[in-house]
Amino acid sequence: MQDLSPITSPLLSARIGASPIRHGFFTRQGGVSGGFYGSLNVGIGSNDRREDVLENRRRVAGWFGQPLERLATANQVHSPDVVTLSASYAGERPSADAMVTSTPGLVLGVLAADCGPLLFADAENRVIGAAHAGWKGALGGVAENTIEAMIALGARRDTITVCLGPSIAQPSYEVGPEFVARFLEVDAGFARFFRPSAKPGHSLFDLPGLTMLRLERAGVRAENLDLDTYPDTTRFFSYRRTTHAGEPDYGRQISAIAILED
Repeated sequence: MQDLSPITSPLLSARIGASPIRHGFFTRQGGVSGGFYGSLNVGIGSNDRREDVLENRRRVAGWFGQPLERLATANQVHSPDVVTLSASYAGERPSADAMVTSTPGLVLGVLAADCGPLLFADAENRVIGAAHAGWKGALGGVAENTIEAMIALGARRDTITVCLGPSIAQPSYEVGPEFVARFLEVDAGFARFFRPSAKPGHSLFDLPGLTMLRLERAGVRAENLDLDTYPDTTRFFSYRRTTHAGEPDYGRQISAIAILED
């Protein structure tokens, strides 16, 4: 069995220090799925064998020293919505794109295959969060809403640290003119996140850049791992790459964070 070896954030690791918070941006390596799902596909919504997906999720939970039932993921709907989880969590999958908690032993996980996974930690006040930031979530304020939900649990804006994990980068993200127009209607300054592509009338979109700007404006310290999911076939699943390759389905990687139990 291949060991799980998630990518960690230097910034989060430095700020977390000796606190009981643990995090990881898991790759597609270390699971049991086969074919184009190989191998750590955690997407319940995929057409992969359910028993393989559950085993993969069990391995992720186990990396945090927890059983599968303590791995909390949402039914992600590309929204700015956040749910707060407590000790009463019983395995439900709410329709939302971010979760926060101050409860030890709960593993907050977000799935992605190009969208931006965000992991949040306030080590001083022991509050964590995880968010799935695709273009709709990033534009709609999922990062800001996650921060506010953490503050409601006792976190402080000046002690929250955030990391943006593997996500599709600008060279890999071509969009049409109607997509650009939608952003410029919100803020003309968002034009900085688009540059012309080789296809006439189309642009390349910098989703990580937009996400990092929103975090900066929210007043938290943030880091971008600067890892593009599209070209890295060995480590990451990519919805857009799968679409271009004409494959019938795709896997999802997970990014997760937990306050370890004493």
